Amino acid sequence: MRPDPMTDSPPRLVPAGRAWIVDVVIAVLVVVPTFAPVPFPELRPSSPLVCALVLAPAVLLPLRRRLPRSVLIACIALYVTALALGTLAPGAALAVVIAAYGMADRLTRREAAPVAIPAVAGLVAAGIVIELTTGLDTRFLQVGLAVALAGALGDAARSRRAYVDAVIERARRAEQTREAEARRRVTEERLRIARDLHDAVAHQISVISLNAGVATSTLEARPERAREALATIRTASRDVLAEIGSLLAVLRAPDESGSREQPGLARLGDVVESVRVAGFDVVVRDELAPDVLPLTLDIVAYRVVQEGLTNALKHGTGRRAHVLLRRVDDAVEVVVTNPLGRPVEKPTASGFGLVGLRERVESVGGSLQAGVAPGGFRLAALLPLSRIETSGADR
Repeated sequence: MRPDPMTDSPPRLVPAGRAWIVDVVIAVLVVVPTFAPVPFPELRPSSPLVCALVLAPAVLLPLRRRLPRSVLIACIALYVTALALGTLAPGAALAVVIAAYGMADRLTRREAAPVAIPAVAGLVAAGIVIELTTGLDTRFLQVGLAVALAGALGDAARSRRAYVDAVIERARRAEQTREAEARRRVTEERLRIARDLHDAVAHQISVISLNAGVATSTLEARPERAREALATIRTASRDVLAEIGSLLAVLRAPDESGSREQPGLARLGDVVESVRVAGFDVVVRDELAPDVLPLTLDIVAYRVVQEGLTNALKHGTGRRAHVLLRRVDDAVEVVVTNPLGRPVEKPTASGFGLVGLRERVESVGGSLQAGVAPGGFRLAALLPLSRIETSGADR
């Protein structure tokens, strides 16, 4: 029977709770030859004492599961004693074979060998001595080979059972590892979709919301300003629909071939201009040399600026923002600040944008700081260049 590696245990011919059936069958095999009408007198017990000796193994063999060594030694002793009294008992010989198999099947090779080897040698030696002294054909060679073969078969059965158990355990661990890996991948994919969705819509929705307010307040007094705000709303709406369409196309792609193109600092002017159109005064101080950033850091730096300006649109009260990009030793620092209008109050936001941004920054080995600072709210990311491949290799 072949084991199923996904079950808890290998299949057995006899269930564990029905082991008594095996014991009954063995007892019958040991007892029946004792009373069988065989024509050879040396195969029949010569006295009640010998009869008790050849029947005793039937009582001892059920104990082989708990006392395998003791049962084997006792069965050999009973068989040799019966031989010495002139009886060649087939049932007792069979009991020795079964006891040898049971010991090898239940003990490790290192535990069984010190008992099995001397036992077989002693059994053969006793058979030779008895045959030489009494003239009884003890068939010592056949019995010795049968006992040795039984021990080898028991050891093989134990080794195969240990191998099957190891295979089942490896399969169980592999299945658990696959399940854990699948859960990890699902979690990572869910977080990636959440980040991409936030990046796709948060900034543009903030621009739309702010310009909708501008259009509402200036519709009668300054209609030209209202028209500019409505034009900005239309542009932002078109951009956010395009972003969502691109994201949905990636999600529907059958494999990773549909990866979405991520914007970098080359599009920094677009996000800054969308904030300026909304009425914010944005000052950009870019001290980075052209193409100084690898592609991965370029994307993360852009997302930091985008998130910082989005928060300025949603929570800032001074209608001003400052963006700083510079190299600090072996890292790139990206800082976005904006006044809050209230001395120490933090912006009331869900925080999902900052959570996703922190995950992005930490994925490249960087660190992110966000909180109230003198003069307003400060969002600062430090992106190490040493953790990323060089610009030429990455691009």
